[in-house]
Amino acid sequence: MIRHQDLSSSTQKRINVGLAYRGSEQGATLIVVLLFLVLIMLAGAIAVRQSTTDLKVATSDQINTVLLQSADSANQKLETMVNGSPASEGYKDVTSATGALGHFILFEDNKINEFIYCFNPRTQRYLTNNATVRAPAGGYVDSLNNGVCNYANASDYTSERQAVMTQVSIALTPPSADETPFKHVVIGKEIEDRTSKKYQFDIRATSALPAYSEPKVGDDKCFEQTSINANVASGKKSLNGCLLAASTPSKMLYEQADVENVSSSTKCYPFGRGSMNSKCVLSTP
Repeated sequence: MIRHQDLSSSTQKRINVGLAYRGSEQGATLIVVLLFLVLIMLAGAIAVRQSTTDLKVATSDQINTVLLQSADSANQKLETMVNGSPASEGYKDVTSATGALGHFILFEDNKINEFIYCFNPRTQRYLTNNATVRAPAGGYVDSLNNGVCNYANASDYTSERQAVMTQVSIALTPPSADETPFKHVVIGKEIEDRTSKKYQFDIRATSALPAYSEPKVGDDKCFEQTSINANVASGKKSLNGCLLAASTPSKMLYEQADVENVSSSTKCYPFGRGSMNSKCVLSTP
C-alpha cells in the first residue's frame, strides 16, 4: 500500500517562520540605527551649545577689556595734563578758571558742583564751555550743559568706529569726620598761603557701548544722570544704575586724586663753595 505525504503544508510553515525571523531582525536594526542617530544629534546639539557659550564668554571678556581701556584712557589723559608742564596748553586748560580742576580750585563757591564732560581723545574738551556743571540738588549751573555724551552724535565717541562712549565726572571728595587734622594742607607750606591748600577729587570715568542697547530708561537718558549716588534725585537713577537698567554694557572707574602745588627751591648762596647758581642771577636787559 502506497502512502502519499503532503509536504506542502510543512514547507509553507517553515517558510513563514523564516520570513518572520528575518522581519524581526530588520526591525531591531532599524531601532539601533535610530538610537545612533539620536545620540549623534544630541552630541551635535551639546557641541553647538557649548561653542555658543564659549563665544558669549569670549565676547563678554572682549567688551569688558574695551570698556576698561576706554575709561582708563580718560583718567590717564587728565592725569598727564595736570602733571605736565605749567606752560603747556593742556595744563592751562585744566587748571584755568574755566577748567575741569580750576573750576573748583579757584572758586570756593564751586566746591559742591559736579563737573561733567564727554571724553574725546581727538579733541581737548576740558573747559566749562564744553562741560556740564551740575548742582547737588539738580539743575545746571549757569545753564552750562554741553558735556553730556550724546550717543546720536558721532563726535562724542572715543574713536571713529563709534563703538565706545566715555563720560567723566569730577567732584571734590566730601569731607569726612575721620579726616586727619591739616590733611588739606600741603607739607612745607604756610597755612595762610592760598597755594598751600591740597584738594582731593573724586573722578569717575564711565564707558558704555550704546550700540548694544540704547542707554535710556523711559524718558530718562542715562548720560544725563549724575554719577554721584548721594546726588541722585528721588525716583531717578544714577548714571551707573541707569545703564544697568537699560542693559547697556558699561564700566565705571572710580579714582581719588590729590592735587597740590609742588614747592621747589634753588640754592643761591653757596657760602664760598663754588660759583653762584645761574638761576639766581638776574638777567640783564
